[in-house]
Amino acid sequence: MRWGWVVLTAVAAGVLLSVLWSYEFVDHTIGDSMANAILGRDAKATAIGGTAAALVFAFVSGLAGTFTACNIAMAASIGPMSQASADGATRAGLRSLVRPVGWLTLGMVAVSAVYGFVGVLLGERLPQLSTATVGGMPVRLVQSMVVFGLIGLAFVYLGLAALGVVRDPFAHRPVARVVVLGALVGGFLIGRPYPLFNKLFVWAVESGNPLYGAGAFVLQSLGNIAIVAALFALLVLVTRGGFIRALAASPSRTAVLTGGLLIALGVFMVVYWNVRLPAMFDYGWFPTMPYNSR
Repeated sequence: MRWGWVVLTAVAAGVLLSVLWSYEFVDHTIGDSMANAILGRDAKATAIGGTAAALVFAFVSGLAGTFTACNIAMAASIGPMSQASADGATRAGLRSLVRPVGWLTLGMVAVSAVYGFVGVLLGERLPQLSTATVGGMPVRLVQSMVVFGLIGLAFVYLGLAALGVVRDPFAHRPVARVVVLGALVGGFLIGRPYPLFNKLFVWAVESGNPLYGAGAFVLQSLGNIAIVAALFALLVLVTRGGFIRALAASPSRTAVLTGGLLIALGVFMVVYWNVRLPAMFDYGWFPTMPYNSR
């Protein structure tokens, strides 16, 4: 197989990442500390005071959740965004920065806004807001397993398609690929168990206004991609467009970057959420490290 080494390396990287991952370090040490520092208070313990405060909280908590296990896979968007940027915009400039980020945001906002609106209407009927358990596992985590498992498989398929291993529905349509990827990133909210997001969700439901829910979820998603978008912009500016031109000049290099990232992070999502997470509740076994045995 022409791309066999890329697939195997990406799969191995995804599995290794799921073994090494420490949700306590990423969620609490990094995420909570970042939110507390920006807000100037204990983000978890302090009540959300009003609509304006809630919208600020939405963006900040999204920013703080950038590197959590329910969001880190969006780093795979760098490859497709570079490809979309190279399509008709190979010179460094505003267009090569704004265009791909804009398409990614379009797909993401469409999903997050709809889910925020519907989520407020459904409220506690959603497993994501339930405190119930099934077989000793919180129902909200069962929703996480289903959602991230499906999105992870979609990432893997898109990665294989980028490498030409399976049929590519986005062949010669890099913009469509980025929009769909953005929609999948927006779908992260549907399964997210991150405590700060749960707090925002509860506030939105208690407000009773679905428009508040839509706006808050959109800001949460924008916070989620802010750092990756900034890194993409920095990469383009520092190389003066050279990174994008290099990809445009070498389709094989583009395929390796896009396919490899999508497969690796897709495998991570599937393994972490559907193998390692159940093992935490004694459903099967998964290897752990001394620092992430919980």
